[in-house]
Amino acid sequence: MTAAHHAPETRPTQPDLVLDLARFAANIDAAKLDHAVVEAVKTNILDTLSCALAGSSAKAIAEVSGLVQEWAGTPQADMFVFGGKYPAHHAALVNGGMSHARDYDDTHDAAILHAGVTAVPAAIAAAQLRGGVSGSELIAAVAAGLEVTCRLGVGVKVDIVESGFIYTSLLGYFGATAAAGRALGLNEEQMRNAFGIVYSSVAGNHQVTRDASLMKRLQPGLAAQAAVLAVQLAQRGIRGAQEVFDGADGFIRVYMQGRVDREVVRQDLGQRFELLNLSYKPYPCCRDTHAAVDAVLQLREQTGRPASDIETIRVGVTAPGYQMVCVPEAVRLAPRTIVEAQFSIPYTAAAAWIDGRLGIGHFSDEGLQREDILALTARVRPYVDEDIDREWSRFVTPARVVVEFRDGQTVETRIDYPKGHPKNAMTTAEFAAKSADCATFVAKPLSNDVAARLTQTVGRLESVGDVAELLRAMT
Repeated sequence: MTAAHHAPETRPTQPDLVLDLARFAANIDAAKLDHAVVEAVKTNILDTLSCALAGSSAKAIAEVSGLVQEWAGTPQADMFVFGGKYPAHHAALVNGGMSHARDYDDTHDAAILHAGVTAVPAAIAAAQLRGGVSGSELIAAVAAGLEVTCRLGVGVKVDIVESGFIYTSLLGYFGATAAAGRALGLNEEQMRNAFGIVYSSVAGNHQVTRDASLMKRLQPGLAAQAAVLAVQLAQRGIRGAQEVFDGADGFIRVYMQGRVDREVVRQDLGQRFELLNLSYKPYPCCRDTHAAVDAVLQLREQTGRPASDIETIRVGVTAPGYQMVCVPEAVRLAPRTIVEAQFSIPYTAAAAWIDGRLGIGHFSDEGLQREDILALTARVRPYVDEDIDREWSRFVTPARVVVEFRDGQTVETRIDYPKGHPKNAMTTAEFAAKSADCATFVAKPLSNDVAARLTQTVGRLESVGDVAELLRAMT
């Protein structure tokens, strides 16, 4: 890091960024949103809740849901899948963790973060706390949350590996607060205070990924929980920090080394929506593995050759992508835990070649025992591709994949926009298949048509009178 990054920052001439975000979040109106924005928000709600179905049976969720049940308390908001009503901030904690647990949820490929797993659980919990909130109001609340997280994400100029933070939760604290605050009906002043209150909680580190900790999946739940608490305190008149972003000890200096483009965050806020650039995942693993998986599937189909013919698979990625999903090499070449496998290009590439697909079953204790996959995993050679790194360093990494066969044949391809990116979007059928895949991993028996019911209810969300109807579709 150069010395310039530590130089004292000149204070911006405009008022604190929190004023723009509070005004936007408090006043967003679903009736005035473009049809494309409404549909994009509904897609995000459906995708997040589908991921929660699958996440309900993932490791760590039984422990957190059990803890919330032990706490019990005032019945305010539903726990996804398991049912029962709990204090809203506790429901948000478990629902946020559940939504992120399978690493199947949305990604903003330029910001390198997930937005729905903080915004959707926080908005739903706050809406239930308030009571009688319509589907249209929920759309407005989730739109506010997604947009705040995404805009902060594209405004940040520090790579996540350099910063050591995971932006999903770090920036999601603010997005979840926007979502919960709008659902609760806060005015601009209360919203500013809520942002100032939640600033006392903002956190989320990258070490959990390096250490394959189950806290990777729980950090977004902590953000949603803190947001629901913050908006309730603000509603009761608690004053938060006021210069939240641009103050002498504001978020931009303290967390981001002063390296945030405020105009990217501020410009056309409420007119142009960054949430339209969210990608959706066809595979339940780190987004930085997806271009490699797409490339492997393409070459597999092209050659039709079995894994036993392969000498090596070389995968070129960006330097941050290499840090995220290729090191430590010994771990990524022989993952022992689900999180290690979710963050391994060698494992995901090998599984995709052998089975011609990549699903939740690959990231299970049984999947990790498969000797055929592990044998090919050991023959994958990731490296930093200088051309890709030069152009794509701050984005989800593209991948150059070269497969060398034992008989000397070599095939190669490069994928820049992995499946699910707006430039390479998932089809309706692919979304339906994903929801159905998620529903098969639900922790407790729900109706056989739970994925279809959830899809149908979200599809007509604008006409739903009370969000309680949405919860009934998945408990």
